[in-house]
Amino acid sequence: MIMPTHIVAVGGITEDEYGNILLVKTHNSGWVFPGGQVEEGENLIDALTREIKEESGIDVEVSYLIGIYSNTGKHKGYNGVKVVPTKVMMDYVCKPIGGELCTSEETSESCWVSKDKVLDMIETPAIRERYQAYLNFNGSVNYMEYVTRPEFRLKMKRYV
Repeated sequence: MIMPTHIVAVGGITEDEYGNILLVKTHNSGWVFPGGQVEEGENLIDALTREIKEESGIDVEVSYLIGIYSNTGKHKGYNGVKVVPTKVMMDYVCKPIGGELCTSEETSESCWVSKDKVLDMIETPAIRERYQAYLNFNGSVNYMEYVTRPEFRLKMKRYV
């Protein structure tokens, strides 16, 4: 058996003391909450704090896990891997502890948005579902399986 290769990614829903959520505008996906792939040898928390800092300029403290998501569609690979079968993402709630808003090579804008206005800005269906899971968080970790191509399709949704 050939061992599968997976992409592991993290996302951070960062809420300030006024109830505003940190969003960044990416060049490819529009408005999203910051996050990205975990690099080789990097732990999840370090990856998340790095990604949020790189994409927005904000330093965060990671508070708690709210969701685990599997995108079970096939994704273009890298470093000689032709196809990556599954992308696994974990979303955390974060609190800002410093830094200043900025942009990066990956983002064209960053801003704080009122919690109730975020869904007005996010267009990507998977990101909308994951943000809604944050809004509905009841203390149990949300789990979803979905595919994003050729179009978004939610395959399973439950609490664990």
